[in-house]
Amino acid sequence: MKAVIQRAKDASVTVNGEIAGKIADGFVVLLGVTHEDTMEDIQYLVNKIIHLRVFEDENEKMNLSLRDVNGSILSISQFTLYGDTRKGRRPSFIQAAKPEIANELYTAFNASIEEQGISVETGKFGAMMDVQLTNVGPVTLIIDSKDK
Repeated sequence: MKAVIQRAKDASVTVNGEIAGKIADGFVVLLGVTHEDTMEDIQYLVNKIIHLRVFEDENEKMNLSLRDVNGSILSISQFTLYGDTRKGRRPSFIQAAKPEIANELYTAFNASIEEQGISVETGKFGAMMDVQLTNVGPVTLIIDSKDK
């Protein structure tokens, strides 16, 4: 499971011209699921994401977590994180999980974050989405649960 995390002061996702999810301060998380992922991968990512100390404290040092700043998450499912571009010019998405498996794990990921007391907004799984955000810093991190 891969997550691209972007620190945002505001973010939204629009589906078919309507806002599906919107947050103020927090993270935009683009989540990719592969067919080998399990609940263990979810727990690893959730723990990492909610405890990442990338928000500034009173001394302007990145020292506070999402929980410390009472932030929220805009979670977007993104199978293209498993795009393989090594051969040719068209990415191969063979490593991305099948939609039914990916949706199940994506839903479990969001529920696990909410169980930790963090508010989660989402787009619509499998839909064409327009994502807007103001990336503060900018701060962008990539976490792969296979690197644990």
